[in-house]
Amino acid sequence: MAEQIGLEIRDDRTNGNLIAYENGKAAGTIAYFVMEGTPAALVAVHTVVEPEHKGKGFAGALVQEFYALAAREDVPVVPLCSYAAKWALGHPDQAPAAPAELVERAKEQLKSHPEL
Repeated sequence: MAEQIGLEIRDDRTNGNLIAYENGKAAGTIAYFVMEGTPAALVAVHTVVEPEHKGKGFAGALVQEFYALAAREDVPVVPLCSYAAKWALGHPDQAPAAPAELVERAKEQLKSHPEL
């Protein structure tokens, strides 16, 4: 979980959302899917923070927790979301790069997730 005061991050795996709550109200989310196959992976598709919560570091906290969640599950992250990809480049110690073939598989599997 993020360590910011009033911020809680919860995984809604059923709906493919990692959601940040500030004082009990949704403030931001990462939309994602679990990639099938071996190896499996968590694929970040979109990171969105509500306008009134921008500039509070919530997007970074969400991506950091997304990578931590993947690490706990011992699966890689494929950051198709531009924000998550940029964050990963700046935090290589927390966000190992996904192999190119895994990224290509994720892009193909994204086509089967029209809701994203």
